[in-house]
Amino acid sequence: MAASTASTAATVTADSDVDTALPLEKKISQAIDEGHDADIPSNVGYVLDERGERRRRQSIASRRGKSNARKPGNDLEKGPASGAPLDNGDEDSDRSVDDTNVVWWDGPDDPENPYNWPGWRKMLNVGCVSAMTLVSPLASSIFAPGVPQVMAEFGSTSLELASFVVSVYVLGFAAGPMVLAPLSEIYGRVPIYHIGNIGFIAFTIGCALAPSLNSLIVFRFLCGVFGSAPMTNGGGTIADMIEQSKRGAAMAAFSIGPLLGPIIGPVGGGFLADAKGWRWAFWLLVILGGALALTMLVVMKESYAPVVLERKAARLRKETGNQLLRSKLDVGLSANDYFKRGIVRPFRMLFFSPVVAIMAIYLAVVYSYLYLLFTTFTDVFMNTYGFSTSTVGLSYLGLGVGSMIGLAVFSMSSDKYLAKKAAETDADGNKMGMKPEHRLPPLPVGSTLLPIGLFIYGWTAEYKVHWIVPIIGTGIIGVGNLMVFMGVQLYLVDAFSIYAASALASNTVVRSIAGAVVPLAGLPMYEKLGLGWGNSLLGFIAIALLPVAIILIRYGEYLRKRFEIKDL
Repeated sequence: MAASTASTAATVTADSDVDTALPLEKKISQAIDEGHDADIPSNVGYVLDERGERRRRQSIASRRGKSNARKPGNDLEKGPASGAPLDNGDEDSDRSVDDTNVVWWDGPDDPENPYNWPGWRKMLNVGCVSAMTLVSPLASSIFAPGVPQVMAEFGSTSLELASFVVSVYVLGFAAGPMVLAPLSEIYGRVPIYHIGNIGFIAFTIGCALAPSLNSLIVFRFLCGVFGSAPMTNGGGTIADMIEQSKRGAAMAAFSIGPLLGPIIGPVGGGFLADAKGWRWAFWLLVILGGALALTMLVVMKESYAPVVLERKAARLRKETGNQLLRSKLDVGLSANDYFKRGIVRPFRMLFFSPVVAIMAIYLAVVYSYLYLLFTTFTDVFMNTYGFSTSTVGLSYLGLGVGSMIGLAVFSMSSDKYLAKKAAETDADGNKMGMKPEHRLPPLPVGSTLLPIGLFIYGWTAEYKVHWIVPIIGTGIIGVGNLMVFMGVQLYLVDAFSIYAASALASNTVVRSIAGAVVPLAGLPMYEKLGLGWGNSLLGFIAIALLPVAIILIRYGEYLRKRFEIKDL
């Protein structure tokens, strides 16, 4: 990776002011020394391994050969005409010829560069994606209060199916990113958003018109697959347009949707199901999703720099007739290569990086607890406290308020800790800087709050203490869940910055499968053990996982460096 990274840095230096490029080059080198990838913006380029670099040169040489063959006087068998440049494979020769055919930004203020877009344009893009990340998670739980109506209409008494019809949506979140993420690297962000919106709306209509429980489950799964598009590519869209030092507000807006969607959904869904029936929860999603899809179709602009530059190069090839023109960010990989690398990379990280695997399993447990609560709140609060279909959605507010508190606490404590660690110096007086492990200290706090909240929720509900007390318990669970979730997510972004999407995708697959399957055991568990011991069992498992947070803080850097994944 070092050689390819140096090549990337050299490319940056060649096309920009030396004083501007040096900090990036230094940052890249420092990241390699520390064993993690630097946060290189998408408009700087890719970091290729040696095999990828060879493939890139082979592709360029192949295109050059085809172009020469089309020129008058050249022949594929006899070779180039007299005076035509020979492609002898010499790297310096390749570079000198390439430089004249490279398409790049027209200076540092090029308006086509997404980093130079006006503020209103960036806000439109970020706003649309953030709105869709609210609607998509909203669909995961909005009809949860109407599940008793669903089961009654379709004549089913299965507790497992009652849970699965809600959680199967999250299973779609596991499948979607594995396809949509690599496709966005080939065709850009915006086409994937549009495809995701169309699929989401189409299969939500299918849910609203579902003639059977089985068809409803299938349509819910497909909704999750297409609904994962903004969740998968939203962070990349923000990174495409907004420099790192100003990304905080945009990332906060992007994070609120997945946080509040599953909480707001049951609140509104309860009243809607009581007034109009469970099918209207899906019609509401169709209305919201349709309005957003039309808005995004009109206002969204492609932000992924490699695609923007490739379109520019294609336009110039057509205008000039020079078929050798290519985008500077064209690494020479075919669409098939891109897709294969994008599909395989998350699984390689999951199987060969202990840090990625541990965090995936750890977050899978936390995430599955969250969806176990989502799928059982309706039954618990209706049967234990006599909530109606319309008011049972209010029981989800504890998790929502707790999650918001957790987000605020994490943001404030994490930023202060990072600033403190960045200011520290080593024995030689050099600043320590920021390492990915500096994101992890909130993990033990969140891991401790999780079992505390489970014990309070379980035993107060078991003895039918006033309903506000178990809801407070779920609020504590929300705080702990959010602190663990944010710590793991930001660690993966910092540790695998260039390949953060793949690291997050591997994590998403594991946690989404757990979030879809584990809740199936929720209602049967409560039926056999009761609310007290049932939630205590979950709490004991959470306590058993407490040392994982400590181990990650103490040995995370060693594991990350010792099992570094190369040739991604």
